[in-house]
Amino acid sequence: MDFLTNMLEVNDLASEKVLLEKQQAVAELKAKLEKAVAGVLVDYKGIDVANDTQLRKELREAGVDYCVYKNSIIRFAVEGTDYADLAKHLDGTTAFAVSEEDATAAARIIAKYSKAVKEGFNVKAGFVEGKLLDVAGVNELAEIPSREVLIARVLGGFNGVIRNFAVVLDQIREQKEAC
Repeated sequence: MDFLTNMLEVNDLASEKVLLEKQQAVAELKAKLEKAVAGVLVDYKGIDVANDTQLRKELREAGVDYCVYKNSIIRFAVEGTDYADLAKHLDGTTAFAVSEEDATAAARIIAKYSKAVKEGFNVKAGFVEGKLLDVAGVNELAEIPSREVLIARVLGGFNGVIRNFAVVLDQIREQKEAC
């Protein structure tokens, strides 16, 4: 009887430990979502190891947190938040890419791999700045260039205007010298 009692106590301790680990995972994901500006749910089953390694590297370099979660963990984490409707997309294998800074990075990188892998690596849904997105919305978001690219384009436009202004001033100076 002592052996059976000990086994039951060990099982109870193990169950408590698993429950605490799950609660901690839910709390960590909920905290990530509170800080996030964007995120993408992905069905990852069709990606091979080489592509997965490269995907994770690109996401990490872009400041995107990418992790595979049990659907129940995600379901509990989004419960009671603006993202509660993401729960209806939680079937099969699920990974979550979450970005705290760049609103387009997760969608852009995930969409690129979704097009490359084609079979089995699919966008399920996403969000940006509190707004839920379907697959088409995530793909539209993916088409928007990164913040750095947009800033470079604006500065390039300013540079062109300044250059043209300098050319006009130089032509005016040349005309006055000619007179």
